[in-house]
This record gives sequence, structure tokens and C-alpha cells, in this order.
Amino acid sequence: MDPEVLPGGLANAGSVVRTGPHVRRPLPGNATTLHALLRFLRASSDVEAPVPIAVEEHAEVVEYLPGDVGLPPYPGWVNSDRMLETLGGLLRRFHDATTRWEIPPGAAWSQAFADPAGGPVICHNDVCIENVVARDAAAAALLDFDFAAPGRRVWDVAQAARYWIPLTDPELPAAADRDVLDPIGRLRRFADAYGLGTGARRQFVEVVLEAEQGARRFVAGEAARGVPGFTAVWDEAAVRRFDQKIAWIESQADAIADALLAA
Repeated sequence: MDPEVLPGGLANAGSVVRTGPHVRRPLPGNATTLHALLRFLRASSDVEAPVPIAVEEHAEVVEYLPGDVGLPPYPGWVNSDRMLETLGGLLRRFHDATTRWEIPPGAAWSQAFADPAGGPVICHNDVCIENVVARDAAAAALLDFDFAAPGRRVWDVAQAARYWIPLTDPELPAAADRDVLDPIGRLRRFADAYGLGTGARRQFVEVVLEAEQGARRFVAGEAARGVPGFTAVWDEAAVRRFDQKIAWIESQADAIADALLAA
């Protein structure tokens, strides 16, 4: 089978190649820790994630997981209630599984999107649309654990909500292009599917704003370093979109809290 460059993503854009049952991608600096996590998930949980096959000088080879990955322009199933609810359940099972994992001595984690407060579970930290495999319009597997790190459940729920709700001004393209008219209602559905606790719901707005600011700093920093995928998307218009998104979340803080805490 001829190699196939897999689309999607910014950090590894153009560098992820499938050949038959395997995917070759850039080797994370903390691959030893991530591979231990992925092997644990396969051996001791029902959370599907790509098992590492081999390590080369500058690449890792992992299992290819069949299914659908949403790419722009996003197919309708990306916005479906079924997808949102099954994703909430998948993320919850992942977090629950990591509480049973004995983190190896000397484990190394990316700090790019890590929860500054730390926490009791391993957060994926990048459950964007392109990092979820769907089957029959339901979330089936998680991909790309490069940014994983210990954190709080609410942190990872907020990170995922940024992409999947999407939690942003409905007038911005990220929501308007997907015909998302009720982001706060979708957020409640996602939190319920996850089973987010009351305390975490009270913290949610503060946490998601912190996550947005962190994402903004990360993208700006990568663009400043000249990383191609990020220089292509970071301009004055992108800065304005971040500003508008953050301002909208702040303006809707009470409505978000009320929706999350309603009986």
C-alpha cells in the first residue's frame, strides 16, 4: 500500500503518514511516558487509543485506528447530539482509567496545555475534532496524546468544549460555519454526558477562560518561533477572534453557570 499523508492538525501538519495498518508520526520528546500510558489503556481499559509499534530515530510508529475523523468543512455528524454525548462518555472513561495507572518514575509531560493546578487524572489536553475517531457518528477512540499531562477533570472537559461545542460567540466562523446556535445548551449536554460534578461546574467558567488564554499564548508563541502550521493561522484577524471569543464567554458567564447548575 502506498503511503498516505493524513490531513489535520497544526503541530504535525504534513508529517503524519499512514502505510497500511501503521502510522508514522514525529516522535514526541516524552515518548517513553506516552507509550507507557497508551499500552496501559489497551491492556487495562476499554478506552481505544493507538498502541505504539516501534520507535525510530525521529519518528514513532503507532497503530492505525479505522473510522472517521472530522475535517473542515466538518460533516454533519460532528455537530450531532450523539457525537457530543458519546465523546463525553469516552472522555470520562479515559479519565477514570488513568486513576488506576501507576505513573512511572521520571514520567515527563508536555506543559504546553497542562493544567496549571495539576490534578488527579491524566488530561489529554487536545481533544480537538481532528483527534477523535468516530464510528457510526459516535466517538470511538482518542488520538495524539502529545500534550497529555496530569490535571483536573474540569480542565480537560473545558479544553474539549472549546472545540466541540464550540464554546464561542455564535457569530464567529467556528460556530456560524457549523450552524451552532445554542452553545450553552450543547455545553450542558456535554457536561451531563461526562458526569461533571457540581464543584467542577461551579469552576467551569474560570477554568475555560484560563484555558483560552493559555491556548492563545501557545499559538502566538509557536507562530513567533516560525512553526509553519501556526504562522499560517496567526494574524490580526486571529487575534481579534480570540478577543471576541473570550469577551463572549465573559459576557455569558452567568448564563453558562446557570445552565450547568440547573436541576
